[in-house]
Amino acid sequence: MSRAKGDLAEERACIYLRSLGFMIIERNFTLRGGEIDIIALKDEVLHFIEVKSGSSYDPLYNITPTKLRHIVNTAHRFMQKKKLDLLFQIDAVSVQNEECRLLENITM
Repeated sequence: MSRAKGDLAEERACIYLRSLGFMIIERNFTLRGGEIDIIALKDEVLHFIEVKSGSSYDPLYNITPTKLRHIVNTAHRFMQKKKLDLLFQIDAVSVQNEECRLLENITM
């Protein structure tokens, strides 16, 4: 997928998340070894959100165990770097045919 398509999917995901009451804190947070597409806050819980898009099949299948491990490690490092002590979880947003779907707590 091109960077432009990825950016468009992330923008759609942000609009969708805001409609659900999320406050976007940061986008494309990158540390060596990992990236978090969207970091958002809702009900005093920090959400680290991976955005996947596609049209031919559910794009969430592209979140591999290795990718998930990188997201979790990056989330922990974000919390340490910002000196935050909040509840947090790892979520995903699927952007498929311009429709968004939130899948919460994908590490369970």
